[in-house]
Amino acid sequence: MSMTGKCVLITGASKGIGAAAARVFAQAGANVALVARNGEAIAELAGEIGPSAIAIPCDVSRFWEMAAAVEACHTAFGQLDVLINNAGLIAPIAALSEADPEAWGHTIDVNLKGVFNGMRAALPGMIARGAGTILTVSSGAAHNALEGWSAYCASKAGAAMLTRSADLEARPAGVRAMGLSPGTVATDMQREIKASGVNAISRLDWSDHIPADWPARALLWMCSAEADDLLGQEISLRDPAMRARIGLD
Repeated sequence: MSMTGKCVLITGASKGIGAAAARVFAQAGANVALVARNGEAIAELAGEIGPSAIAIPCDVSRFWEMAAAVEACHTAFGQLDVLINNAGLIAPIAALSEADPEAWGHTIDVNLKGVFNGMRAALPGMIARGAGTILTVSSGAAHNALEGWSAYCASKAGAAMLTRSADLEARPAGVRAMGLSPGTVATDMQREIKASGVNAISRLDWSDHIPADWPARALLWMCSAEADDLLGQEISLRDPAMRARIGLD
């Protein structure tokens, strides 16, 4: 699929799914805006990709920073065509009765408010143009409680509802919104989960996790008309039929 001339903003682009998505979209011809708190990492990745990439140090939990990131896309590339809400935290992995309130709240700020901030910053321009795509990386944890993951589960459940809200409100204006539930992915987050030793996910073998380029390729596919029957929904890569449809098997 060609994304030539399109601008894609990716949060959490310094590593994992975000970095893989940056490479996949750039290879498809897109201009990519790399957003993350780790300015050094995204600058290095932008240098690797070349002039079609810009690095924007940003804390997604702060609306004004996300608004500035969207504005930077308009300045550099003329418009924003695709927003990928990927930034996310798993910590604190702890029982509700023991979780640090500050750390718990910070995860809500990034995983939930960060998604809202991205949508709130991007939607006005997309609605005005009558076009745009908003993709949010979700999780099976949005629908199933897991021991020690209360902040992650609650925030991902909220983000899934934001996707449905965005679809309900903005689809009539031509804006596409969908979620992607990738399953377990071989990223640093899985190392953090493994080290915690909490719940069954931490006991999975590394070989059980899919590579980060699978969800990246799925996100690219979701930008195509082939995914239009799935608007407002959450696509799960745990579904073999869906993986085959995307071309991941």
